[in-house]
Amino acid sequence: MVLKAGRNQPCPCGSGKKYKKCHGSFTAAPPPQAAVSKSFVEQMVQRHEAAERIRENQQGFGRPVVSFRAFDRQMVAVGDTIYHSADWKTFPDFLAHYMKTVLGADWGNAELKKPLTDRHPIMQWYDALCRYQAETIKEKGKVTTCAMTGVVACYLGTAYNLYLLKHNVELQERLVKRLKNPEQFQGAYHELIVADLLIRAGFDLTLEDETDGETKHCAFAAVSKRTGKRYWVEAKMRGVKGLLGKTEKDGGSDDDPLSRLIPHLNQAFKKPAQDDRLIFIDINGEPDEIKDGARDPEWVDRAIKRLEQYEKKELPKSETAYVFVTNMPFHRSLNDSPSIVGVPFGLGVTDFNRPGNYRLSEAYRLKQKHIDAYDIGEALMKYPQMPSTFDGSLPSEALHGDKGRVLIGETYYFDGIGGEDGLIAKVTSATVSEAEKKVYVGTDSGSILTYPMSDAELADYKANRDAYFGRVEPVATKPLTNIYDLFEWLMKTHQRLGRDVLLQRLAQVPGIETMTDEELRAIYCEGMAGAFQKSIDAKRNGGTTVVQNKEAPVATGTKTA
Repeated sequence: MVLKAGRNQPCPCGSGKKYKKCHGSFTAAPPPQAAVSKSFVEQMVQRHEAAERIRENQQGFGRPVVSFRAFDRQMVAVGDTIYHSADWKTFPDFLAHYMKTVLGADWGNAELKKPLTDRHPIMQWYDALCRYQAETIKEKGKVTTCAMTGVVACYLGTAYNLYLLKHNVELQERLVKRLKNPEQFQGAYHELIVADLLIRAGFDLTLEDETDGETKHCAFAAVSKRTGKRYWVEAKMRGVKGLLGKTEKDGGSDDDPLSRLIPHLNQAFKKPAQDDRLIFIDINGEPDEIKDGARDPEWVDRAIKRLEQYEKKELPKSETAYVFVTNMPFHRSLNDSPSIVGVPFGLGVTDFNRPGNYRLSEAYRLKQKHIDAYDIGEALMKYPQMPSTFDGSLPSEALHGDKGRVLIGETYYFDGIGGEDGLIAKVTSATVSEAEKKVYVGTDSGSILTYPMSDAELADYKANRDAYFGRVEPVATKPLTNIYDLFEWLMKTHQRLGRDVLLQRLAQVPGIETMTDEELRAIYCEGMAGAFQKSIDAKRNGGTTVVQNKEAPVATGTKTA
């Protein structure tokens, strides 16, 4: 299928002339300017919202990338500094340059003169990245798609974290010095990862002045853009001899990945906090493998039980904290796909992420109550995500030249459809069959058309299901694997349902007059989800729909590009 204007077809602009006599002619005068219609404005708003959603899916909720082309060079603004090059085709190209700029050419060249095993961890990663690029990039100057590996997550991930911090907050010289010092590298490296998670999750950060030795400081403070709540943030990581610059002096044994869990908690709670606490503890363990059909790695259950015990017997009085225990061992497997396991736990927060039976509407209410922690969890599962393009556009279009994507609401000429002259029709709907790698297009002519997708286009669709076709729609952005996923999807699809309609449909429910609009919508969607579950579960006897968690939910994943 080819999308183009037919020479003898009516011009899509609506002038009534043939295309060759209107916009298809170099000499034809432009059609009279018509008043902008309300539908046109709505469509433009939808296009903007969809483009912004696609950008956010790549860049998160921090400050957008500021970049433009000028004088045949790509310009990128970071804070108050503009970087430029004629050679950057992708955002990772810029990141590779930015890393060298921040660390300094003199420092990097001095490290390169050392034997590989004696170099700073970052420069060991640099060597591994160069080898990986030599293996995967076969044609110099041409954009190449390759899998995300541990070394990409380590080297370019650190570069992106440095960029995010400078672009959204500041990049203090103190932090860069810590990063370059092997003895302090691990702590700075982990703090950068945590800063990345919070910035992309939609938090404003404030770095603490640790030059003030009179008081103990947290790593930084964070304020949620969504809720306005302020948090005190601490980041800890287990030191292991021989990893991330640790030696026998400051690195421990690798026998038990949880050996520092409680000491790290105690250290965090010794620091005074005026705000709610966010504590990130990375166990720095071996890459996790799920064996014998087990749901989670072995250490996860032990960590949860130990945190429960700590809460009952050791938690300082009146203290609470959202604790994120993670294992992000990218540095241990530089040539493999990076794996992430994260365990969120609310110390003293007994209604966050605990096992039990909950009504769907109650589970949803609790999620909204702790939505900041859930946003962090979402960002964690996307790490080490970084943009491919400078402007947030789709990589398939900006980097690979694919231009076949249709946009709902646009009028196209479909070559070879409907006879010799083809077909001009407006796209009214579009969906993707991932198994077939095809797009199915519905038009106002009644025709349903199909066209194939490239691998790059399909990857972009999977990353942007709800905005891919030019407007944000409440489609399922992930498989609906349980009744709660269905309930959340129903909440999105019915978000514009008015209060009057909800009151009418829930007339038999007592006490609805005092409920908020969101509470009404939750009760309504709960009923629909329950009816669906009953229809597929003949053994269910009716009653309240619940979502059951036998264990605290755990975020796990394997990252590939």
